[in-house]
Amino acid sequence: MAEIGIRRTVKGGFDEVLARLPDVLKAEGFGVLTRIDVKQTLKEKIGVDFRRYQILGACNPKYAHQALSMEIGVGALLPCSVAVWEEDDGRVTVNAVDPFQTIASGLPALRPVAGEVRERLARAVAAL
Repeated sequence: MAEIGIRRTVKGGFDEVLARLPDVLKAEGFGVLTRIDVKQTLKEKIGVDFRRYQILGACNPKYAHQALSMEIGVGALLPCSVAVWEEDDGRVTVNAVDPFQTIASGLPALRPVAGEVRERLARAVAAL
């Protein structure tokens, strides 16, 4: 099975990684617009216990504007999701969307923007 996104298991505990993530994203021009606590949501909505898991919606305004100016419908794929979860053994995994798997896969004109966004997200994940 192909791997989804830009994935890396990182050093540190879950809370520590979540605390560092906005700063490493900011260093690459992204701000965190949304935060979804998947564990809490699943417990509240359907009574299911799930691992610690959060999804952050990150946006780089410069690249979002470029992409939206080229294809207004690309907004359905924004912001860029960055998932953080705790593995069964306590390790923490960070997985950022790969724009080549989303916006660039069916829209060749967006490949240059997707490439820039991918590079920046990859650097942010590597910095953790």
